[in-house]
Amino acid sequence: MDSKKYIWYKIAGSEDELLQTGNVLQEVKAGDKNLCIALYKDQWYACAAKCPHAGGSMAQGYVDALGNIVCPLHRYKFSLQKGRNTSGEGYFLKTFPIEIRPDGVFVGIEQNNLWNWLK
Repeated sequence: MDSKKYIWYKIAGSEDELLQTGNVLQEVKAGDKNLCIALYKDQWYACAAKCPHAGGSMAQGYVDALGNIVCPLHRYKFSLQKGRNTSGEGYFLKTFPIEIRPDGVFVGIEQNNLWNWLK
């Protein structure tokens, strides 16, 4: 059982609203946090907006054929599902759950944990 408690933030009225931009990667605001959302194989993912290595904007990167988000600065790759660095440098990209609901698209931010101070 997942004991994590989330505050859910609406980031769009629908998936269609997100798709209107035509971008696979987009930067969005959830509460006071800037996040990057990514679409890969009809699944939405959310992660920190900045690369943990040098602060590159993840929304300006790309998603590779294996479903990794790639930073535009130094091409560090991260799993969209778990945030683990897949190109060997040892960094971790914070990920967040996304829920598609009848009333919109929501991102969950954990309450009361170490990651809350990251924006």
